[in-house]
Amino acid sequence: MTEQEFIPAAKPIIGDEERAAVDAVLRSGQLAQGSEVAAFEEEFGAELLEGRAAVAVNSGTSGLHLGLLACGIGPGDEVIVPSFTFAATANAVALTGATPVFADIEAGSYCLDPRDVRARVTERTRGIMPVHLYGHAADVAGLRAVADDHGLALFEDAAQAHGASRDGHLVGTFGDFAMFSLYPTKNMTSGEGGMVAAATPEIARTLRLLRNQGMERQYENEIVGFNARMTNLHAAIGRVQLRRLAGWTAQRQANAAFLDAHLEGVVTPTVAEGSTHVYHQYTVRVPGDRDAFATALREEHGVGCGVYYPIPNHRLPSFGLEVDLPETERAASEVLSLPVHPSLSEGDLERVVTAVNTLAKAGA
Repeated sequence: MTEQEFIPAAKPIIGDEERAAVDAVLRSGQLAQGSEVAAFEEEFGAELLEGRAAVAVNSGTSGLHLGLLACGIGPGDEVIVPSFTFAATANAVALTGATPVFADIEAGSYCLDPRDVRARVTERTRGIMPVHLYGHAADVAGLRAVADDHGLALFEDAAQAHGASRDGHLVGTFGDFAMFSLYPTKNMTSGEGGMVAAATPEIARTLRLLRNQGMERQYENEIVGFNARMTNLHAAIGRVQLRRLAGWTAQRQANAAFLDAHLEGVVTPTVAEGSTHVYHQYTVRVPGDRDAFATALREEHGVGCGVYYPIPNHRLPSFGLEVDLPETERAASEVLSLPVHPSLSEGDLERVVTAVNTLAKAGA
């Protein structure tokens, strides 16, 4: 590798506006959940949820867990989820006492395949929870048809899909609830945290109870709850990031278009008709030895990359199941995510293209 600056696979953008917002909260002395959180919820709902209620929590995983509980999921229930995603999706189902049932994905979108989901419905199935993976919306129409045919709820794991859309509507507006992660590597961040969209006032209220020890008014605990609140400090960062999200998304899409036009020897991302991809990850399929390709990218060319996800959830020690998921297994052995974040320069993009094309041509 020549002496070049390493291009990271992801790069959180934190600037003077975020610092000033945090400093203002520190000067106020009101650090815990308060007015900044309430403002963030209102702005998030207006900008990304077509006016749906938004409830801020301390992490995306908390959002999934509380969303499922708020929708009545518990012991004896089954929720159909993808295995090809981060473990938090299935973990959240298991934490309610319900059973995650793993279904296969579509080859193009990497999201739940409605046909395979339909085949896995049982008398215990209560819901379907797709992940809008890498910033591409799942086939919500196809999944809704399965849900409606069997009287099931639809939930959304939108952790990676802020601003993505399908068939004219934003993700987060299709399910009984939807969770957005605000972890530092996501398309926008609050430092740490999550936001939960609620389809009804009843679900929204239950979410607010669950995140705050089961109470809306101090010492009037209505149900058993958790401490899953977001702080004003985190919300202040999130509010600034939300204002910048549209510009960052446009830059991600422009970067993806450049890679689409110039990469050779790998399978570039597909975008389903009627979908808007926000490219949380720009994920290609690599022929041959994917892991050797990734190592060469990093060590020989200084280009960061990531494998999301090398071990399907059903095969993790925490679940340890034997399930026939051929597209999931194929994706786990072939995918590689390249830098696409808004901080990339034209020179960075050219280096990524040169590195990938060189390795693909060499059969690395």
